This record gives sequence, structure tokens and C-alpha cells, in this order.
Amino acid sequence: MDRELVHKCYPKIWTGKRGSPRVCCLQWTWCGLSSSCSRSRPRPSPPNLPGKSSLLNAIAGEERSIVCDLSGTTRDAVDTRVTLPNGQRLMLIDTAGIRKRSRVADSPDGAEQLSVDRAMRAVRRADVAVLVIDALEGVTQQDFRLSELFASEGKAVVVVVNKWDRVDPRIWNVDKMAENVRTQLRHVSWASVVCTSAIHGRHVEDVLEAVIEAGAQHRRRVPTATLNMVLREATQWKAPPTQRGSLRKGRIYYATQAGTRPPSFVFFVNDEKLFPDDYRRYMERQLRDNIGFPGSPLRLFWRGKPKREPRAKPPAPVTAASSRGAAAGGRRRSGGGSRS
Repeated sequence: MDRELVHKCYPKIWTGKRGSPRVCCLQWTWCGLSSSCSRSRPRPSPPNLPGKSSLLNAIAGEERSIVCDLSGTTRDAVDTRVTLPNGQRLMLIDTAGIRKRSRVADSPDGAEQLSVDRAMRAVRRADVAVLVIDALEGVTQQDFRLSELFASEGKAVVVVVNKWDRVDPRIWNVDKMAENVRTQLRHVSWASVVCTSAIHGRHVEDVLEAVIEAGAQHRRRVPTATLNMVLREATQWKAPPTQRGSLRKGRIYYATQAGTRPPSFVFFVNDEKLFPDDYRRYMERQLRDNIGFPGSPLRLFWRGKPKREPRAKPPAPVTAASSRGAAAGGRRRSGGGSRS
């Protein structure tokens, strides 16, 4: 099902820093219930509501996926390879819709469960998840659950609000919609939000730009010196708390980045139990405000100093004087016994 395509749409966005080779070979998976995008960019959304297949066709520049108003049109994952003018390659994967488990179990069609399983596998191998939401229907409960899944899997996330041309401009604007989406999808409040109309091809280039940026941030590495500079400033603004009923105070020695996809940081402290959840969230906000990482989750690990086990006392050294005294005492005890 893979096929090489030459991407002719929106060449203007493929210049500058965003065209860096660091984002090469990103794959996107588009799932049916809310969309997701990534190395396989899964895009789950309830079938036929958000218009994920229309968005994929707009990006690919041709009718690669079937678009229909009937639900369940997409049954199997459709991989589409896209080669950009700068030589960068992307993989777009349009997957079947993901509905609630109860509805899938009650479905008379046994093929739906297989389609959902394949869509979930596509989500797990993705780097960036594009969650497609219908602008008229808004965020649904299933969208919330899928965003929670993406966050737990450590995927970069781009939320696409499709059918933006059908929204009343007197009620909604882009900033208001983005704030509303981030509020409802609190698990991915750091995600990039793009409003688009796939059927008319409006702002589709913004979706690609956000996806490439999220993928780059997902693989980003920060120098240890920069990280610790931010750490020092953050602790100066808000010092670690002191444990109640004790004089013990949390102390952060230094931090370093341990991995990428997602970016993971290790904080070396005196005792990790002295840092409550609110202070850990504060440190994550400081990293995002000062370093960035838009569209990518962060993992923070707190490692305390290992506790030293009490050393056993060494035996007293045996000196020559003590050995002679012990021998003389033994002779006296033995001599006294013979006299009696």
C-alpha cells in the first residue's frame, strides 16, 4: 500500500530551519477516531466526523484515501509516503476509526475489532499523534481518552480542529478555540492546536508545519549547562519546600537530559520525597517557559542520594601488651586450679 508521492503543495513552508534534516523520515499515523500523527502518526477520531481522510488527501496532493460520509469507510491502515522538495520524507498512515470499547463489542461486524487493534498498534509506533477534532462537535469524551493515551505513550501531539470554515466567526476565533481545546484536553495541554478546513485546503500547510516542529521538539536535546542555568533561576524564584515538622529542606544538585522521544530529564536531589507534586509541575512549567518543547511531552525523574548503610565496628586491634596480659591471666587461672 506504500507509494512514493512528490509533494507539490505548499512548498513555501519547506524552507529555513523547519526543513532541517533532523526531522527526516518522520512517519504519521492517522487513526479514525481522533487523529494522531507521528513516526507513524496516529490520528484517532470517531469515524467520519473529523475528516481525517480529507486532511490526508489535502497533504498528499491527491485522492489517496476514500472520503465518505458513512462511518467505518476506512478499514485498514493506508500508508502514504510523501517526499518533500527538500528531500525530506514523511509517512502518512490513515487508519480505521476508534470507537468506545462497548460500541466495538456490540458491533455485529467482527472486522471492526481487528481494525481498532491495527489502529492502536499504529499509535504505539508513532512519534507524533495528530488528533483531529470536528469544530462543530467539539471535544468529545473519546477525544479526551485518546489524548490521555497519547500522553501516557509519550507521543508528540498536534490537535487539528477541522471544518473551521463552518464555525461562526462571531463566537469563535483561533485563540479562543485553542484555549478551549487545551482546557478540555488537560493531559495534552502542551499540544499545538491548528484550525483548518481540509476540504477547502485552508491552513493545511500550518498542520504540516506544526507536525514537523512537534517531531523536532520530540527529538530535541538540551545542553546540560543550559538546563542547569534554567534550574538555578527557577530555584531562585521559588525555593524547594521544607518538610513539615522537620528542618529538612529539599535541595537540587543538578539536572541532565537522559533521553529523547520524549525528552526525559533526571533531577539529582538530596531526597526525592521532599519535592511534592506541585513543585515538580512548577519545574516542568519552567522548562517549557524557558526552553520550549511545544507539542512534545516531558518526562521528569527525581533521584535522591543513596542512603548509606551503617558500617560495622571493626574488632579492637590485639597489641603485644594485651596478649601478654591475657597469657599471664591464663597461667594464673591454671595454677590456682592445680593447687586446689
